[in-house]
Amino acid sequence: MYISKADALAWYSFFAELPEDEPLLPRQQEIALAVLAQIEAAEEARVESLRAEIPGLQSLNGRSFYVGDDARFPKGCRSCLLGTGLSAVRKTNKCNLQCRFCYDYGEMDLQPPIGAGYWEIGGTKFREADLDLLLSACNHPTGIAYVYLEPFIEIEQYYGVIRKFHEAGVYQHMYTNGTLATEENLRALGESGLDELRFNLGASGCADRVIDAIATAKKYIPMVGIETPMTPELYEAFLEREEAILATKLDFMNCAELHLNPNNLGNYWGENLYMYRQGYLSPIWSHELTLKLMRRAAEARWPIAVHDCCNRTKFARDLNLRAHEGGWFGASAYGMEFPSIPYAAFLPILSDEAFPFLREEPLPEGYRPGDMVF
Repeated sequence: MYISKADALAWYSFFAELPEDEPLLPRQQEIALAVLAQIEAAEEARVESLRAEIPGLQSLNGRSFYVGDDARFPKGCRSCLLGTGLSAVRKTNKCNLQCRFCYDYGEMDLQPPIGAGYWEIGGTKFREADLDLLLSACNHPTGIAYVYLEPFIEIEQYYGVIRKFHEAGVYQHMYTNGTLATEENLRALGESGLDELRFNLGASGCADRVIDAIATAKKYIPMVGIETPMTPELYEAFLEREEAILATKLDFMNCAELHLNPNNLGNYWGENLYMYRQGYLSPIWSHELTLKLMRRAAEARWPIAVHDCCNRTKFARDLNLRAHEGGWFGASAYGMEFPSIPYAAFLPILSDEAFPFLREEPLPEGYRPGDMVF
């Protein structure tokens, strides 16, 4: 069904007025999904056009794309996309910043604690003394990542755990906004055996002190890079500080496609949104800005790897993880992060004359408003 934009707008305007708990009829569901498919197809065509303009674009086994030095492509991403997946280690339930793109926006004070002295690994609670048991009883992952939320709030508690995994030969990377990083704690992380540190540079607006921390981290940690949801604010700030950022000798930049959930959707209300494979909801400008930055990096021959960590990459990540876990063919945890399609959120893109559908046809018989019984 190649529904027209006019029909799509009319139907989504109607769906947006329905009570949230009122289910759609089967034919209405077909229409709702056809609209998502039309928006997605049009956005993918725009993406392919931008991707075709990037010289030297490289593929990671068809699962993701990047430009630049292959040796500087983050090993944590290789583990995530080719190995046994992203094995998360959770400890800190607090953050010293509140970013409008954060998945926990507005609920930062409501994040449940892991528990004093405890670590959550694979959904199970461990104390540091239990790690020998864990490592002896379970197959070692190709890599682990320290997530949730800002580890540098209590970074001194991480050193012993990092050292234990390092001695077991497990590759480790960590995420931080960088505002609490110091020469002392960065040196301690390196001495403990952390392999890779990723700075969310957008959280600080590319602040000078965080750029300085990236340079300091490179003195002690083998792989250092940036990973931030790509937003217009980050894009503009990065270009203003491009020379200083590249001078830090960082290894990579992961340009994450911003995806929205019920917490942060309101911060981007009114933007043109699309849904990838009926899952992640994102502003169309996020991936497009990534591709523009990748083209700039390729043409200027930046001495780093720039990775397109888009929704497609996240889709591939979950397929890879489930496959390594022995899941059935096609199994994945990837999916929509809303209880139902947020129809009103798509009204701006359906009203935007500058965003045409690739192909439009009249609704078939039985799918027009007068054909349905409500």
